[in-house]
Amino acid sequence: MNIAFFGSSLVSAYWNGAATYYRGVIRALHERGHKVRFYEPDAYGRQQHRDMADPDWAEVIVYPGEGDHHALRMVEQARGADLVVKASGVGVFDALLERAVLDLRGPRTRVVFWDVDAPATLDRLAEDESDPFRALVPRYDLVLTYGGGRPVIDAYEGFGARCCVPIYNALDPSTHHPVAPDVRFGGELGFLGNRLPDREARVDRFFFAAAALLPQKRFLLGGSGWQDKGLPGNIDYVGHVYTADHNAFNRTPRAVLNISRDSMARYGFSPATRVFEAAGAAACLITDAWEGIPLFLEPGREVLVAEDGEGVAAHLAALDAERAGRIGRSAYRRVLAEHTYAHRAAQLEDLLEGRDSVVARTETAA
Repeated sequence: MNIAFFGSSLVSAYWNGAATYYRGVIRALHERGHKVRFYEPDAYGRQQHRDMADPDWAEVIVYPGEGDHHALRMVEQARGADLVVKASGVGVFDALLERAVLDLRGPRTRVVFWDVDAPATLDRLAEDESDPFRALVPRYDLVLTYGGGRPVIDAYEGFGARCCVPIYNALDPSTHHPVAPDVRFGGELGFLGNRLPDREARVDRFFFAAAALLPQKRFLLGGSGWQDKGLPGNIDYVGHVYTADHNAFNRTPRAVLNISRDSMARYGFSPATRVFEAAGAAACLITDAWEGIPLFLEPGREVLVAEDGEGVAAHLAALDAERAGRIGRSAYRRVLAEHTYAHRAAQLEDLLEGRDSVVARTETAA
């Protein structure tokens, strides 16, 4: 199958949280014999902050981030593909691309909208009846999301989607795996995430509050945008952490923390890529509470769940190296068995080829 994929960036994770997801899915599709051409704009400094060269498992086409005609030329270049994917959150030309790719639909070409931030998209559609994407949703052959479970499925079908199926985040064992600890990332708890308006209050509640309760412990903060945040003395800020260092960042502290954005926590069934990156490194993961966690990891045995910063601090106070290692190893085994991108690529094939197994998976997600 020849696939044309319009997304934010495959080669840069800079201000681009979907990069790991794209890479895992597309690499797995390539390994199953599919050919992917990935179209990404030169925008937001991503090309200047690449963390990988063009891969041999996808053809990457970078086009100028200014001028509609460049984006339209890319759409025309995609004509004839078996599958055309418009991902959400490209960052530039989104509305233009969402309209234009639909002109490629035909007897031999299916066009899919792949939402890597369904809660944000659905909230936007619910709040604005004049949003032009409302009229486009029913025209796509399929809507895929990287999270959301039944709440997201029902919401998209309420906007007229023909079919909506979650293709959840997962692990690529070739890129995210256990490594030796790195002294740069030593400490009690690490959190890796960009500073975003709809997550900062939860970071304050879960991460900074826990640090305040354990002033004698070292905490580690990674990600872009935190440089002007007032930090207590026991939090070390390491700035943007490139993908090549994610394994060491996850593996070195006693535990690492996942904090969902507001909308993802509200919809539930939305594990971030960080969840699977941490499990892939056999890290002991603490996550904020959200509906659907047991679908991915078993609380208490494969992941620790906290309701607030006090809960995070309590987990840390009771966590010795032996138990942290046991939880991390259990999570690692679980994701290898059930949650790799090879599993997700097989699910996508089932869906596109109409095999019944995808129905069972969707119902399980509900």
